[in-house]
Amino acid sequence: MDRIEDCISFLAGKAAQQVTRRARELLAPHGVTPVQYAVLKVLSGAEAMSGAEIGKRMVLDSASITGVLDRMESQGWVERKPNPTDRRAQLIVTTHNAKRLLPTLDNEMDRLNDEARSAIGDNEHAFYRSLRDLSSDANWNPNV
Repeated sequence: MDRIEDCISFLAGKAAQQVTRRARELLAPHGVTPVQYAVLKVLSGAEAMSGAEIGKRMVLDSASITGVLDRMESQGWVERKPNPTDRRAQLIVTTHNAKRLLPTLDNEMDRLNDEARSAIGDNEHAFYRSLRDLSSDANWNPNV
């Protein structure tokens, strides 16, 4: 490789920076970060989840997800409730305010996706498939 601009690591990193920057811009007026939005989306499909379940779905370690949930709880986006089947664990639920805000946040992320689609062009489905392939552990051979 002659130029860093031809390195997949460099290109993927720069693309991730741009998408994350734009997501922050769109979500900031609502007081939500991209990772907090992701937590709300994960929770929107469930009545309640444990922090470990959320972390696993988002591929975040327990310390990271705990910190995110602590901040979200202090902002009034989530609540911790006792787990009726395990007294040692807690379940995370979204608050009424978060549920009410989620459609607005979804619209902002739809805008981000539309902007990204515009940059990608006509090969959107192939691009998304390639991103999913790159993000899958199954597609990486540790012996190569």
